Amino acid sequence: MKVTLIGAGSREFAGKMVRDLLLSGPIAEKQLEIVLMDIAAAPLSEMLEYTQSVAGRLGHSATISATTELDDAVRGASFVITAIEVDRYRYWSQDFAVPRTYGFQQVYGENGGPGGLFHALRQFGPLLEIARAIERLAPDALFLNFSNPEHKVCEAISRLTSVKVVGLCHGYFYGVRQISAFLDIPSERLELPAAGINHFTWFQAVRDRETGEDLYPRLRELEHEANWVSDWHEIGLSRILFRRFGLWPSPSANHIGEYLSWAQDYVPTQLQYFHDPADGSPWRPGAEIPEWYYEIRFADTERPFRAPNPALTLETSLEALPLEASEELAIPIIEWVACGVERDLPAVNLPNRGAIPGLPDDMVVEVPARVENGELVPMQMEALPTGILAMVQLQGAIHKLLVEAYVEQSKAKLLQAILLDPVVDSHNRAVAMLDEFLALQGEVLPPLR
Repeated sequence: MKVTLIGAGSREFAGKMVRDLLLSGPIAEKQLEIVLMDIAAAPLSEMLEYTQSVAGRLGHSATISATTELDDAVRGASFVITAIEVDRYRYWSQDFAVPRTYGFQQVYGENGGPGGLFHALRQFGPLLEIARAIERLAPDALFLNFSNPEHKVCEAISRLTSVKVVGLCHGYFYGVRQISAFLDIPSERLELPAAGINHFTWFQAVRDRETGEDLYPRLRELEHEANWVSDWHEIGLSRILFRRFGLWPSPSANHIGEYLSWAQDYVPTQLQYFHDPADGSPWRPGAEIPEWYYEIRFADTERPFRAPNPALTLETSLEALPLEASEELAIPIIEWVACGVERDLPAVNLPNRGAIPGLPDDMVVEVPARVENGELVPMQMEALPTGILAMVQLQGAIHKLLVEAYVEQSKAKLLQAILLDPVVDSHNRAVAMLDEFLALQGEVLPPLR
């Protein structure tokens, strides 16, 4: 059984996948072949050495190789796992800062808002190249994607190719932990079905697995009693959405806020990519890309004035990492599909196929799914409340226009998608922003006319 990892030069992504693969008992019985692929030869070589080392320490008989050639990597694969980005922090900093320069309250800049649209357009090309290689050389393979913006790229792949693709993300589990903390009940005891799109999902029920009790009334009571500033950076926005729309959202403010016009009221400390524009463009030749912080609480604001940038500290040696399985779903899915085991998955990104009423069948949504007969089947969900459904439907229309803009190389369709976005409130500024993005990112965006 051949499993290909694309983006294997990434220590975090590939390291987790390698350990999970080699620690899996069921997969070990399948004559495992691991192929590592990346366009960057040096980190790929390091990961090859690490993979061989882990296999040696575990006494694993897997065949292990590495290549920079896409066709060689995917030919005959049963599973292809991908996590890729193009010059991630340089372009992400633009996705965050450029919309704000034009007065649009972009939050985070990864999956939603105008920045998320340009992120997706940069990702479509390389990910569709991978998908089309799978289509030619491994048509029965399952494509497991970790690359963001998850729902947008999975929708492009599922609409434009025949490849079986599933998107995987941690976001659902953030909401699980939040609800568990409020209720002071271990997450294992909670039944928490959620539906929506990636980074914008809604828990349709909160139940005690043991008693069947509906715990939403208790959650509402506890939320109203809670201190407002507790975990503000993560759940302040979630609490307001819960009060207004009746369901708890996931994952956290900086992700959810990308899809809302008014989120800035509840994410006031987005340090993220701070720079002084009077100092000149941080993307000019020779300039240093602004520091990235997930949230301000993770920034060392007390560090000395001349202390080195903590983002530049050396990474932990791969060999020093413990040989233990991660919590990622990719390898369990491979186990269950390859071994014909039926299992339920709490949250994956798949074409809707009627799972969420009121949404197009070909729109990629995030819902629970079941592994059945080697396939991933989305579970039927309850209808979302009208207000929540309207927000999700709008994102579906934006996704559709974005894919059409890519296929048709249409600047006009891209502008339509931008103007539909909730944070965009000016046609003229939207046009100017679009032109600046094309000037800054033209070399990595598809041609648009």
